[in-house]
Amino acid sequence: MTPPGLLISAPASGTGKTTLMLGLLSAFRAQGVVVQPFKSGPDYIDPAFHTAASGRPSVNLDSWAMGPDRIAGLLSAAEGADLILAEGSMGLFDGVAKPGETGTGASADIAAMLGWPVVLVLDVSGQAQSAAAVAKGFAMMRPDVKLAGVVLNRVASPRHEALVRDGMAQAGITVLGALPRRSSIELPERHLGLVQAEEHPKLAAMLADAGAFIAENLDLNALRAAACPTLPSAAPLAIAPPAERIALARDAAFSFVYPHLIAGWRAAGATILPFSPLADEGPDASAQACWLPGGYPELHAAQLAANTQFRSGLQRFAETRPVHGECGGYMAMGAGLVDAKGQRHQMAGLLGLETSFEKRRMHLGYRLATLTAALAPHPVGARLRGHEFHYATILAQPDAALAHVVDATGAGVAESGSFRQQAGGGQSSGTFFHLIAEAT
Repeated sequence: MTPPGLLISAPASGTGKTTLMLGLLSAFRAQGVVVQPFKSGPDYIDPAFHTAASGRPSVNLDSWAMGPDRIAGLLSAAEGADLILAEGSMGLFDGVAKPGETGTGASADIAAMLGWPVVLVLDVSGQAQSAAAVAKGFAMMRPDVKLAGVVLNRVASPRHEALVRDGMAQAGITVLGALPRRSSIELPERHLGLVQAEEHPKLAAMLADAGAFIAENLDLNALRAAACPTLPSAAPLAIAPPAERIALARDAAFSFVYPHLIAGWRAAGATILPFSPLADEGPDASAQACWLPGGYPELHAAQLAANTQFRSGLQRFAETRPVHGECGGYMAMGAGLVDAKGQRHQMAGLLGLETSFEKRRMHLGYRLATLTAALAPHPVGARLRGHEFHYATILAQPDAALAHVVDATGAGVAESGSFRQQAGGGQSSGTFFHLIAEAT
């Protein structure tokens, strides 16, 4: 049976959603409550923190890229849990203008679809009773989205809290807790968002601190009681893998691949064979395909360039078998990468791609790709939904385009990906978008 759930959201990014989410996961875990975390939207850094705080793998749910059957199947991750907590992305109603598989990608879509009331985190610094107007507007915006209550964040003083609570009471809004300003549990950031969980030097202590802070300032019993039954889950959907045995790059430079993708491959019978390019390892010789996820190769470019066993092993593998890279993996497959200081580093050379971080430019958004070349197991013409988020600039992309790519509005995107047939019959390919699901 799928446990009841809540969705943690806010009016905007940077208001404290992740801090509250991690604190709740840690606090409930300390009480012996088993909580299954989810992340609404394509973010890939928050789920790793969720996993560390809850002890259970966090799973992405995305209304633009995923159909109802896929979402229902992913809910099976909550089997054995007592409670579901899902963290939203951006503001509660923020999505794209043109709907995708089941919605616009807004967190509100997931809340409405699955029956989860919303816990709204409000940054009340610089206001008092006026915060109630914001909360009231969010409560009334969509009839199919229920507001469980609000958590007041960055409260300046007891007097400030009393004034905000008074406004909420007049507006009929439940206050589930109030968090005073505190910097000790804020998470460090870099150019793609938060520093990854495995890189946080004092992660366990920070999570414990966050849990104690939340338990002290929130009514956990009231919050848990506000959770509503989740719509029924379904059996997990298998995802056709690129091969039966897949070599998967996995370390600090190649850290991101959506958990549901790997789980779907395994459900289809595939075996995953991890290897570390930073440890100068090449792909397993028994693998039939190689996948290089995204990550931060630009932070490790000198080491990757110096790791000759990794590069030569990947080159040998690519001669006869398919190798695919996403975003950072795609850049590492190219000819060269220019770091933020302007220094060029030699990459694997499976493709002619040249990229640079010397002059950063943000590329962000959903992507719909129609393949112009086969990408195992997808044939020419297959439509794939994904998400792109990086600051790299393409200096050269001389190989044939892998796909025709558009954004969520249907406008063309220059980052088409590319591919190259190798002399021994292998295919090397890459995209800047991260695959989420095949489009219906």
